[in-house]
This record gives sequence, C-alpha cells and structure tokens, in this order.
Amino acid sequence: MNIFKQIFGKAPSPNLDAIINEGAFLVDVRTPAEFAGGHVKGSVNIPLDQVSSQLRKFNNKKNIIVFCQSGGRSGQAKSILEQNGFSNVINGGTWTNVKQFVK
Repeated sequence: MNIFKQIFGKAPSPNLDAIINEGAFLVDVRTPAEFAGGHVKGSVNIPLDQVSSQLRKFNNKKNIIVFCQSGGRSGQAKSILEQNGFSNVINGGTWTNVKQFVK
C-alpha cells in the first residue's frame, strides 16, 4: 500500500498539467452523445461499456488519463484498465477538470 495512502488516506494528486503536456493519452469514457456535446481537445471517446473490448487502444501509452462527467465512470474505467495490467492510469475526474490543462 502506498505510504501516502496510509498516512493521509489517499495518494497525492498527480500533476495533470505536466502529464498532459508530456502527451498523455486522454480518454473520455462518457457516451458518444455526451462527448458530442463538448469534450477535451485531443481526447478520444471510448465509452465505459467499451473499455474492456478496446484494450488494444491503450497499449504502449506512457500515461493514460480517463475522465467523464463526474469522475464515477472514469474511476470504473481506471479499475478495468488496472485489472488488465495497465499501471499508468490516472482518474482525471471530470472532463472540465482535464480541459483546463489542455492548451
């Protein structure tokens, strides 16, 4: 278990700005209709219910940031990816949170 989780109850927040600037794979796990209504520039729409069947799209990515409307579905997507061997996944929370770091 991470020492920060033991002491503070959760791990420190990742530096999204730096990770995005390094070229992170940005994945919006909302529905196509939600994505069409507004999304992060440069992000890919892989709805939560398709993450398991689209795992190949995540291969060879240095960092993966998943996000959605509230952070709930992206938390589920992060778990699915981690269960399939991906350790470089960050739950970015809401799409508007991630959007503020994209130039």
